[in-house]
Order: sequence, then C-alpha cells, then structure tokens
Amino acid sequence: MAAKFVHLHCHTEYSLLDGLSKIKNLVRRVKELEMPAIAITDHGGMYGAIEFYKECTKEGVKPLIGLEAYTTLKDHKLRDGRGENSHLLLIAQNNTGYKNLMKLSTIANVEGFYYKPRFTRKIIRQYSDGLIVTSACPKGEIAEALINGNYDSAKKIAQWFSEIFGDRYYLEIQRHFYKDYLDNLKNQPRIFDKLQKLQKDEDLWVGGIVKLSRELGIPLVATNDAHYLAPADATAQDALVCISTGKNVTDIERIRYIDAPTFYLRSEDEMRKIYSDFPDSIDNTLKIADKCDLSLELGKSFYPQVELPEGKTAPEVLKDLAHENVNTRYPKITDEITKRLDYELEVICSKGYAPYFLILADLANWCTNRGIITNTRGSAAGSIVSYVIGITTVDPIKYAIPFERFLNPFRPSSPDIDLDIADNRREELMAHITDKYGKDRVAQICTFGKMLARAAVRDVTRVLGHPYAAGDKLAKVIPLGAQGFPMTIERALRESPEFRNLYESDPVSKQIVDLAREIEGNARHVSVHAAGVVISPSLMTDFTPLQLEPKGTKIITQYEMHSIADEYGGVGLVKIDVLGIRNLSILGAARDLIEKRHAIKIDLLKIPIDDKKTFAMLARGETMGTFQLGGSGMTKWLKELKPTRIEDLMIMVALFRPGPMANIPEYIARKNKRSKITYFHPKMAEFLDKSYGILVYQEDVMFTGMALAGYNWETIDKLRKAIGKKLPKEMAEQHTVFVEGCQKHSKMSEDESEKLWDLFVPFQGYGFNKAHAASYGIVAYQTSYLKANYPVEYMTALLTAESGDTDKIVEAIEECKRMKIAVLAPDINKSDTIFSIDGTSIRFGLSAIKNVGDVAVNLILAARSAGDFKSLTDFCLRVDASKVNKKVLESLIKAGALDQFGHRSAMLSGLDRIREMGTSINKMKNSGQSKLFEEDSGSDITDTFPELAEFEKSKMLVMEKELLGFYLTEHPNADKLALMGELITHRISQLHSENLNGQRVTIGGIVESCRLVTTKANNQQMCFARLADSGKSVEVVVFPKIFTTSMDCWKPDSLILVSGRVETKGETEEDEDGNSSREITIIADSAKIFDGEVPDSPVSHAKVIYIPKGLSQSKLVSLNTLLSENKGNSPVELVFETKTVSLPYGLNWNDRLVKAIDLLLK
Repeated sequence: MAAKFVHLHCHTEYSLLDGLSKIKNLVRRVKELEMPAIAITDHGGMYGAIEFYKECTKEGVKPLIGLEAYTTLKDHKLRDGRGENSHLLLIAQNNTGYKNLMKLSTIANVEGFYYKPRFTRKIIRQYSDGLIVTSACPKGEIAEALINGNYDSAKKIAQWFSEIFGDRYYLEIQRHFYKDYLDNLKNQPRIFDKLQKLQKDEDLWVGGIVKLSRELGIPLVATNDAHYLAPADATAQDALVCISTGKNVTDIERIRYIDAPTFYLRSEDEMRKIYSDFPDSIDNTLKIADKCDLSLELGKSFYPQVELPEGKTAPEVLKDLAHENVNTRYPKITDEITKRLDYELEVICSKGYAPYFLILADLANWCTNRGIITNTRGSAAGSIVSYVIGITTVDPIKYAIPFERFLNPFRPSSPDIDLDIADNRREELMAHITDKYGKDRVAQICTFGKMLARAAVRDVTRVLGHPYAAGDKLAKVIPLGAQGFPMTIERALRESPEFRNLYESDPVSKQIVDLAREIEGNARHVSVHAAGVVISPSLMTDFTPLQLEPKGTKIITQYEMHSIADEYGGVGLVKIDVLGIRNLSILGAARDLIEKRHAIKIDLLKIPIDDKKTFAMLARGETMGTFQLGGSGMTKWLKELKPTRIEDLMIMVALFRPGPMANIPEYIARKNKRSKITYFHPKMAEFLDKSYGILVYQEDVMFTGMALAGYNWETIDKLRKAIGKKLPKEMAEQHTVFVEGCQKHSKMSEDESEKLWDLFVPFQGYGFNKAHAASYGIVAYQTSYLKANYPVEYMTALLTAESGDTDKIVEAIEECKRMKIAVLAPDINKSDTIFSIDGTSIRFGLSAIKNVGDVAVNLILAARSAGDFKSLTDFCLRVDASKVNKKVLESLIKAGALDQFGHRSAMLSGLDRIREMGTSINKMKNSGQSKLFEEDSGSDITDTFPELAEFEKSKMLVMEKELLGFYLTEHPNADKLALMGELITHRISQLHSENLNGQRVTIGGIVESCRLVTTKANNQQMCFARLADSGKSVEVVVFPKIFTTSMDCWKPDSLILVSGRVETKGETEEDEDGNSSREITIIADSAKIFDGEVPDSPVSHAKVIYIPKGLSQSKLVSLNTLLSENKGNSPVELVFETKTVSLPYGLNWNDRLVKAIDLLLK
C-alpha cells in the first residue's frame, strides 16, 4: 500500500561534502518505502535537479524540485561581517515556480555569494509565484528567533511569509531526539553539553512553531532533514563533513551530525510515531506533493536566434552557404561531391539542425578571418557540409570519412561539434559569443570533481587520524584508471592482489577502504568545464540556474553537461565545446613569425602534405614539440614506422591508445613489407586498404559489422556504443547479433565469426573515430612541417607558448641545442617582451626574468623605441624609476640583460649611486630645469663603476637560475650529469612521458629542495625531496628506514643517485596536446652521493626488463625462449617485484627485440 507521507527536506551528494545520498540510491530507497514523491532540497544550489527529475520519472516517483536557500536581512550584495544568514526551504509547485527557483538560486550565487549564496526577502517577494515555502530547520529565521526567546519577532516573520505565499506557506518541524544519545556521552562532557543544548533548542523552536501554527492558522509540516539514507550511513556522512572542514572525526569543535545519527530517510511508520501528537504535520506532506505539478520538457533542442536575411529560413541559408562555398574547397565539382553535399544537407535540414551549423560556421569563420587557428574534435570532420562552410578543415572525400558516424537519419540526438582553438585566443572567441548573443544568454558549463578511489582512500585516512603512510600505501596499490573509465575500489579489489591483500590482512586498511567505498564517487566540488559553452534562445535562467565559478570571474551553469545537452536528455541548450589547445597557439605564432621574417604567406591548409623533409625528421624521432607525436612511446614507434604519408600519422594517432596499440607492430611490419597484407575476409578489403588490412578506427569496426554481419546505419550505432563504452550487457547482446549475422550474411563459420569478434577487443573503450584521428593527424603534420622547414620560427613560438612552465622551457632549450639553434640570454637592447628571433638564434624575452613585470617591460620597450640604451646611466635616465625600481634593475643585472654595460659585480655595487643621480636629474627635468641640466652636464651618460673583479662563473650561474628558473648558459654540473647517464635507467623527463607506474627505476640529479617530516606513528624522520637533472624534476619520497641510511644525500645541491618505485598520481591519460597530466613520485628504496666516478662494472650498463607481477608461467617460458634466441653483448637485468636477477648471458639489444618483449609482457 502506497505511503501517505513524503520527505520534503532531503540533501543529496550535491549538498557538496554534506549530503551523502546519491540520487539513484535515494530514489530507489523512496520506492522501497512506497512513497509517492520525494523532494530534493540541496544547500544553496540546484546541481542535481535534472538528474533527480529524470531518475524519479524513470522510477515512477513524483519529483519535487526544491532548494534549501540562505536568506539575509542585509543587502545581499554587501560583503561584510561573517555573512550572517538564515535557512529557507523552497519547492517548485509548477513550471513558473521552477523558473523562479532558478532565478533565486542564480541571484543568490552570482550577486549574493558571501560565505553562502544569499538573497533577501525583497527578492523572495519578487519571485514568489509558483513556490511552496517552509520555515526550514533550526537555522531558519523563525526558529532562530524562537530559540533566542523572541516569539513576537518570530510571529511577525511568519505573518510576512504567510501574506506573500498564502496557502503555499508552511511551518516546518523536526525531531532528532538528541536526548536519546546523552547516556552514551557522559564521559565526553563537551559533546554531552552540546547535545543537551541542541535538544533544548529543538524543544524551544518546535514548541514555538506549533504555537505559531495554532495561533496564526498556518499549517505544520514534518520533515527529517535527511542527509543520508539509513542510520548506518551516518559515519560516512560524518567523514564527508570532516573532509569539507579539514577536521578529524575525533575533533570535538566541529559540525557533528554523528552524535545523533537520526538525519536519515525515515519510513512513514517512524514519522507517524514521532509526530503522533501532530498527525496533520504528516498528512500535509502528501498535500504539498499533490499541490505540485511540474512538467519539464527534456531532450529537445532549443537553438538561439540566428541572424538570417529577411524572408529566408535557416535551411535555405545553410543550403545557399554550402553551394556558394563548395568551389573554395573543391576546384572541380564531381558527381560524388554534389551527391554527398545534397544528401548531407537533406539530413541536416530535415532534422532541424540548420541553425546549429550556421552558429558553428559563424564562430569558426570569425576565428579564421582573424588568423585564429581552429580545429575540430570528434566525428564532425566526416561532414562535407561542415568542410565547405568552414567549420572543419579535413576533406571527408579525400580521406574517406563517413558522414553517418557523425549524423544519420536514425540518430535521435543533435550532432555535437567540438571546436579546438589556439589557447591564447580562446577568450577572444568567448567575448565574441557573449557580444553576439548577449551576456545573459551565454554561460560556461560546470563540472564536478568526484571522490575517486585513490583520493577517497587518502581523505578517509586523514579524517580517521591514521598516519599519512597508511593511506599512501593503500592508494598507491590501487591501479590507475583511464580517461572515461576511472578506477573504482571494487574493481581495484579484483584487479590488484596487493590492494586486496592489504584489505584482507590489515584491520586499519579494511577500516579505511570500507569507509572510502561509501563516499567514493560523490561530488566533491564544482568547477568550470574546460571547454563547454552554452547559448540560450532567451534568458539563460529560463533553462538553468547560474553561479560564479570558484575563482569568482566566469558565469557558469549549475547544471552539468548531462543535464544541459539534449543528447543526454537534458534541458536542450546548444552546447559548444571550445577547447584551448596549446599547439594551435604555437602553430599560429610560428606562422606569424614566418610571414613577418620571410615576407611570405603561409596557409596551413595548403602546405604540401608529402614533404620529405618533414617525414624524414619524424623518422629520425625528432618529435619534441609536435602535436600528439612528442612522447617517447610514440617517438619509438615512429622511428620504426618511418612514415611517408599523412595517413600514417592519422593511423598512429588512432592506434597509440591502450587497446589498439597492440596493432601497431603489425601495421609497421605490413607498411615496411616485412609482413604480407591480408584481410580477415575479402569484403574487408573495401575499407581497410589504407591501413593494410589492420583495424584502426571505430568506423572500421562499424563497416565490418555492416559488410559482414548485416548491420545498417540504424543498428550499427548500438554495436559502436557497446564497444566504445564497454557496456557489459550491451556487449553480450551485440556479440550474439554479430556472430549470428556473420554466419547468416557472409556464410562464415561460428569459429571464424568468433575470431573476427575477438579483433574488436582492443577497441573496447579506446577506439578513435576516423574523423577525430584525421583532424589530429593533420595538425600533427602541420606542426611537424613547420618545425622541419622553419625550425627557428617554430621553436621561438614553442618557447613563448610554454614560457609559464619551467620544465617545458628546459626541455625546449635542450631540443634547440640538439638542433644547433642558440638560445641567447636576455639583452636590454635586443630582447622583446617574449622570445624573439635574433639572426639565426632565439633571444630570451625580458618578461621571462623574475621580478620584471609587464609594466616595467612595457616602459623599457617604450623608452628603447627612441634608440638603444648606451649605458646603465642612460637606462636609469630614460625609464621611470618608480616603476623600473631597484629590484627590477638588480634582477636585470643578475640575469645578464645588462652585461654589455660592464661587470655584474660592479653594476650591482654602483647601482644606488647611479639611480640617485638619475632620479635627481629627472627631478630637475620635471621642474623645468632641463636646459640648465644640458648646459651643466653636457648630457654625460658615461657609467662610472667601482673597479671590481667579476663574480665567479659558478655564482653567475646561480644568479641565472634564480632569475630565469633554470640554467640557460650551461649547467654547473653538466659533466657529472653526463657521466651519471651511464648509471641510470631513465632520465627524469622519461618518467613523465612513459607509463612506468609500479616499475623500479634508477635516476640521478641534484636535490633542489628537501622537506623533513616527523611521522606521527613512531616519531621518526622522513623527507620529501625534489630531484632535478638537466631537464625535468620529480618528487622523491624517502620513508624513515631509507632516510636513516642516506641522510647525507638529502641536502640541497647534493648530486645523488636514487633507486625506487615509480608511483603515478591522477587518473587521466594525455591531454589534447599529448602531454601527460599525471603526477610522478619516486618512492626511494636506496640513495647515494654521486662522486663523479663511474665504476667499470657491467651491471651499471645493464639493460633492464621489468617482469609484471603475476606473469603466467607460459609467458615466462616464452620470454626465456625469446631471450635465448637473441644472445649478444649487452648485459641485462630481470627485475621482479621482490628481486633482481642478472641474465647469465648478454643480448643483441635492439628496437625489434624491445618491441617483442613489450608485446609479450602486456
């Protein structure tokens, strides 16, 4: 029998780090309790509203969308005091109320955020239509007045709300029975006293509320302020609160729901028993639910107004635009082009998507007309319409990219075109979008950081008060997830024997993991999506509530992508991904430098795509700084591949993924004619000819399904999604359909069909679509072409783009040295703001010098426009001493920018006198005595410095590093670092570019910093050090046992060798520039001072083969056979988890052997 009670005050995980309940679990529990409806009333925001509405609708539960808001009696825009506020519960009665709720939440978060998002009663009155309101919890305005003994004030407040909302206003009561838990706390007097006060306050405000209700005739409503689903969840919710507030669970002076674990989703029977004296308060919950009639239209697209010529429709304009521009892309129009264009236009226009294409064309062409380089991600490059109207830059005819992967008549949701843009000019495009459509109709999309497995374990360890090492040890044996497929604790227990063993054998580990499981996956914080932008046809708040991003500058939606976009059943706003890509900025800057320096016009879309110089450079492995090709893993394959066509790059971009990577060796072998080109089935030759019979793209899987198993464009998408998203249920269904289809339509045996299905396995979750690979492959080629043909310009652009990242600057300078391009120190008369070209060299910019800000640089360049500075005195006379102050001058001198004027030692010594003279002369000038000055001084700008010997070279190098962040001229330990190269297994830069997680390495470098820590558990010392070689740096964690045996190593400037295990933090793969976003840490197991001597020991030169834990016996036998067949002179060590074994014979070590070993050990 259906319950006649409804929970109206419920917090979900979107009451960030306060509510525990995930929406799906909440709705499932409500259904179990047979309640007809449920309200979502998260603190201050509406983040979960659409997810909640969809889940309730799916489960047949009536969704009540609400908000526990914060109100203030002051002007909500004021930022003073502690941001005093009171709580108020709001629920949307209908669509008008829902829109008003969004407006109120927006005002509170955009205008009124000060500690909490707030609004005033005046604003409530303005947006009161369609809202049901309750007086909320003990933090409500009425409750606070009653607790403080101000009954008359409480009465006036209730009368005000009753006057505004009439029969839509209710007085809320709650009972949490704090007194029932007092006996358990007699030995904890402070908590006892707090709980006793909470009970007293609750009695006061509930008693007062009842009195007001009876006196004023305002109905009561009973709630339970549910923050979790069941009493057993109280500990997990308490952990979340501690994570949020930075407290431990043992701390007393904090928010403590845990002391009375009653804030859960009670059953109707429990609630009726609690409020047996006020049965009307229970009955009124159902009355409120019955009053609500909210119906949201989801999954429909709402396009913004598009500027159209008078009398023209969007489809007509799109068709005209396409036909007018087709000649700009195709000088010769073939029947194939015409047929494809007309077909695509018919599909696009018939499905109502013409406005979307016109919007994207406007944005892309606006960028192109201003020299801003763009590209597209995803499947959009499969459209010839997108190509001819300027959205995409890839010819889908030339590269045989199907339109139907992007859009087809059977696709139910709108297309998704993701635009990449030069990252240094993204804000220009954002400003254009805002200007064109209006700031009240444009917003960036929010996203939520989640409590992922490793982070949850570390956070729980801290709040439980356990030593850092306990959580660190656990977290580091949780395997890394992949992009789109984050690791979970449940999965880690299945896949990691070490993690499972700790869980099963160590009580502390079990406690941590069990609690981490309960909070895993919860929303932790809100931030701005890296790319997502939405445009609305009317006010944005008609579709989504808004707020400021955490930094407080950009307006973002409160609804995340899946609640926004129609393809996910969201509110249907047009979503455009505009992602800033560093390599596109480099391309644009390099192009501009080339055009300026060589007086030629570079059209990146018209550069030759068969440039031998470019492919030769890639075949040599000179890939640093190129898009998608620069990592060491990719470089190794390119050297073996020896690419000769742009399709090779597209294919490598697609295959260099965790699954498809298994096909790389065979692709290389077939290209280089070491293996015969074969096709699993003759029909596959039609679409696998360019890849020599190897499955490369998602489309290859799709074409296989259609050609051999009887799929069509309507049904094949189910196969693509099942494989692409690794959906077990759908995979099983499609497996059956595919195998049976191959037998029926291609007369294949069941065994053959199964073997063909097995070829799809590497694509599970990792396959690229061809359009995406083509778009990225072309940009990869463009960056490579400019680097090969215009190296100085390209590297100058690269250095400028990476100027904020010291590690990347060092890496780029090393590459310049290899390319024999000199990178010159900053020079006051030659340097620009940023890196610039000086002859055939690259000159450092003045802005790269620490303490020399943009204001100072601009003043220096403005003064220099009248002529070079002749001396330090001349410099001081010509620049504003208040802006180019002593600290700036000292920094310029120490960095070597003023070396042409004298020794650094002398300039620093004489600086005060010269500055004083310059200041006094400038004062005379400013007071009108310039003529007197000229006659008296003869404009003498000669420097007079004390005669001092120049600093030693080592000191000048230290100054250089201090001011530039690294050694530019040379590294003081360059010789020793070079010798150290014979004793290490990896350079530090390789740790960042290769996936070495869990492997043991030996590295060498200089200790940059060292932070000593005393462990809580046993009061022992350990340290966190930063180790750097001539390139990058890495954190080294040295636990007590190792620290005690190597204390001498951990001092700044020590040159040391460290062996240890690589640990990778973060759960993402490479970013769109191909750079790893993982944080690398070395857990040291030994360290020693390097004295510059290299022993004559073959072990130090040994190659290393890392044997994965749990490698099967059959693979060990195969490895032994492989090694025995490749004997040679190179010594080799086999590194197992617990031991290292020297191979009794040497190997003929080469790339082909390395590849074979890698394949065997996967």
